[in-house]
Amino acid sequence: MDNKDKIRSAEDELQATEEELAATGETEMGEEKQNQEEASGADKPDDEGQPDKDWYVIHTYSGYENKVKTNLERRVKTMEKEDKIFRVLIPTEEEYEFKDGKKKITQKKIFPGYVLVEMLMEDDSWYLVRNTPGVTGFVGTGTKPIPLQESELREIMKRIGVEEPRPKIDFSVGEGVRVTSGPFQHFTGIVQEIQADRGKLRVLVSMFGRDTPVELDFGQVEKI
Repeated sequence: MDNKDKIRSAEDELQATEEELAATGETEMGEEKQNQEEASGADKPDDEGQPDKDWYVIHTYSGYENKVKTNLERRVKTMEKEDKIFRVLIPTEEEYEFKDGKKKITQKKIFPGYVLVEMLMEDDSWYLVRNTPGVTGFVGTGTKPIPLQESELREIMKRIGVEEPRPKIDFSVGEGVRVTSGPFQHFTGIVQEIQADRGKLRVLVSMFGRDTPVELDFGQVEKI
């Protein structure tokens, strides 16, 4: 083999080596890119796209809870902020009372003067809520709104979801009452105990010169 052939052979080997190195480098770069993409994907939360929303409490003028709810929901829709302000809630529960011998069920506000808002707290959403007519401010320390804790929210939702209405308690221990129905009708007595969860009273009824404790429903007595 002459010198020209040796040079040509060396050049061919060098070119083959360069091509092999280039191919290896591209493979390694491809693998590195894939690993970076997988790592980046692993860092993303499963609920990507779900806003970090919380429930906040706003204070309103007395008796303006329903108006605030209506105004706020209208403003959210008009200003297209449904992606930051989600639900407006006035916590209520059912209670019953007896009037003229009839049971009447009504809705009672659990927190008069307050409204709950589920929202993503940002400057524009804060401004929209804060400047809704009837709203006097957020509940929190200073100017920083504080979201409800999970335990507080669960308790509120539990009270809202009760199926059995609660009795309205218009009586107090030591108060005089008159029995309006049942075997002790027309007797008078003194309230000794209130059993709110059962809707019953223990009353000391005066019979034959002595006080006798009897258990009566709220609907069986009236104030004297």
